[in-house]
Amino acid sequence: MPQAPRFEAIAAARRHDAAARMPLRLGGRAVGSVAIACLDALREHAAWLTLRDDALTTDLAGAALDAAFAQTHRALQRIGLVTGWRDETYAIVPGLGAPPLARIERAASRFWGSLTFGAHANGHVVDAAGRPSHLWIAQRAWTKPTDPGLLDNLVGGGVPWDQTPQQTLVREGWEEAGLDAATMAHAVPGRVIELKRDLPDCSGHGLQWEQLFVFDLALPAGLLPRNQDGEVESLRLLPVDEALALAAGGAMTVDAALVTLDFALRHRLLAPADHARLAARAAHLFVSG
Repeated sequence: MPQAPRFEAIAAARRHDAAARMPLRLGGRAVGSVAIACLDALREHAAWLTLRDDALTTDLAGAALDAAFAQTHRALQRIGLVTGWRDETYAIVPGLGAPPLARIERAASRFWGSLTFGAHANGHVVDAAGRPSHLWIAQRAWTKPTDPGLLDNLVGGGVPWDQTPQQTLVREGWEEAGLDAATMAHAVPGRVIELKRDLPDCSGHGLQWEQLFVFDLALPAGLLPRNQDGEVESLRLLPVDEALALAAGGAMTVDAALVTLDFALRHRLLAPADHARLAARAAHLFVSG
């Protein structure tokens, strides 16, 4: 009897010790959190933050707040609490499309536990009946700062503060798979998945609070995606069952496994009993769609 798919990524997506962190408030809103173990470092390197009503907050705003964050990030980088510097700008926001409360270095977002966004595409091939038969699976380069060598979706990347998920998908489609904007325009939105999980980033004090915008991208059977930016080790076209087994067994990143599961659930690619069980387990992760 075949073993039921585990999909440990479902539990991993919300494995988070809230009691170990203190809220970060900007503009009167809770927009992140900081590990309590890091408070001494912030007292030394972020005097612009104050403790008020059991949360970290500040009266700074606008350019002054951005500059304060930047100075603190360099100090935290020197002592190992901000790692994997990216030179990319993310915004601290209460939700997608909201005006930025601050702009920060991408690598610092997990130190602050601030809300970030990602865009992923399930690149797939359909059979004569129009049903997905194969999925394109990428292996991340061994030089990647996060999850090196693990398996991933065909296209996926973080959404910077000045882009929409769709715009990010177009950019990443070319960089990761050599797919032009006209091809990426055929991507169909799926659901939005929310993760909130403790990570080893930031010397063990990182938190990923992220909303993943899922897309489906049907590709012609003869098309061969080609990585352009060196961040992908290889690309393989796998039968759906093989791809799902890899996602269920932990060979994929947590993000990619959940995006693949969402695809399988929406297209009903699992055995009925597995579909019902996994749909119930994962329901709390889907914030839209």
